[in-house]
Amino acid sequence: MTIQHHDLGTPEALLTPAEVAELFRVNPKTVTRWARAGKLHAIRTLGGHRRFRESEIRRCLEEMSTDEVVTER
Repeated sequence: MTIQHHDLGTPEALLTPAEVAELFRVNPKTVTRWARAGKLHAIRTLGGHRRFRESEIRRCLEEMSTDEVVTER
């Protein structure tokens, strides 16, 4: 699934909770809880399903890996 950037006109990939869970190596229910808690920004489809912008998820993953490197020092 993709959405259009209004300013750029280019589509952006959207990920399902299961796809996000696979990237974070957690259960999809954990991703849903993170979205409810505001830790991840979710977009709702017309059917009410959550989708996540791939760019935001990748940024979160990068921040987490950077935090781990800093913590390990």
